[in-house]
Amino acid sequence: MVTLAPTHSDTHTNSIILNNISWNTFERILLETGDTRNNRFTYNQGILEIMTPLMPHEHNKRLLEKIIDTLVEELNLNVKSTGSLTCKREDLARGVEPDSSFYIQNEPIMRNKKTLDLTQDPPPDLVIEVDYASSSIDKLPIYLALGVPEVWRYDEPVMQIYSLSDGKYIPCNGSPTFANLPLNTEIPKFLAASLEVGEVAMIRNFRSWLKTQIENIK
Repeated sequence: MVTLAPTHSDTHTNSIILNNISWNTFERILLETGDTRNNRFTYNQGILEIMTPLMPHEHNKRLLEKIIDTLVEELNLNVKSTGSLTCKREDLARGVEPDSSFYIQNEPIMRNKKTLDLTQDPPPDLVIEVDYASSSIDKLPIYLALGVPEVWRYDEPVMQIYSLSDGKYIPCNGSPTFANLPLNTEIPKFLAASLEVGEVAMIRNFRSWLKTQIENIK
């Protein structure tokens, strides 16, 4: 029997928890709600969370996506942005829709793919979770089970980068994907500054900082 947990809400998200949800029911909900919905689903062995992001959450997510775009451009990396792509595996009874996801190292493999089958395809190389504390389900074990190499979790004003190593996530001072730059300390500063100078100026300032960092690496 499906049971309904109380709704959780804050200034960033609204969410609801459903218990005793079968995998087939989860798949049917995904199919019937389609790809154009605003909700994000997280499924963990019978528990389904349905989350509706609000404006502050979406604002920070978009800014982080712009920062990723700047990083791949300045570091001359290829990227396939896959957004809130549903990452799921029936054999693990787990599924998750990150706030944003990217193929970078595996971009050549996934460039022309139109669907994702995690029994055959690699998971996204990088996923982003914003306002992580708003979620009732800890997504990190799900990403670990799926084998996602790098996870960014941003709880304003703190960002943590996790890198997969020897079957567990290790907190990092920098991003392995992006030349181990100290993004976990610097990105929150730029996000906060965007409220003062605006998004365009913030990205311009971030690009200038990034160019300096790249020159120092050479």
